[in-house]
Amino acid sequence: MHKLASSIRSVPDFPKKGIVFRDITTLLKNPAAFREAVEVFYERYRNEHVDKVVCVESRGFILGAALALRLGAGFVPIRKRGKLPAQTLQEEYSLEYGTDIIEIHSDALQRGERVLVHDDLLATGGTISAACRLVEKLGGNILGLSFLIELNFLKGREQLKGYDVFSIIQYESE
Repeated sequence: MHKLASSIRSVPDFPKKGIVFRDITTLLKNPAAFREAVEVFYERYRNEHVDKVVCVESRGFILGAALALRLGAGFVPIRKRGKLPAQTLQEEYSLEYGTDIIEIHSDALQRGERVLVHDDLLATGGTISAACRLVEKLGGNILGLSFLIELNFLKGREQLKGYDVFSIIQYESE
């Protein structure tokens, strides 16, 4: 496991009993760890000629925006339904109990732009799969999917076949 894992706080029984929440706020408040996380992503993608970093609300925005700035790329937010002010495209995805909808501005990408999709955590892969569908509807060319944390035991990577998936910290079990 990457040394940055020591900067992540594990919170048992949050948001419900039996779940171990991986809290990145402890990494973010440490300037050296925050910088190192951005630099790991930068080194991975610096030669990919990324046009836009597309990030999923809300923790994905933090590292994603810093990475976009570092790469000299634009930043594009994907948000929950009703949070973006202009015309949007929507995508529904499955949750443990039901569905939800995420949106992207209709003019967020130009056809053929090279896109890195980023989020803080890969769990089951449902949200990021929906984000990829939105990017592809707008004609974006997905170069890769990046995550600070991957929960391998939830097998989210299996939903993302065909994409280049990169995560810094991987947990094999709760």
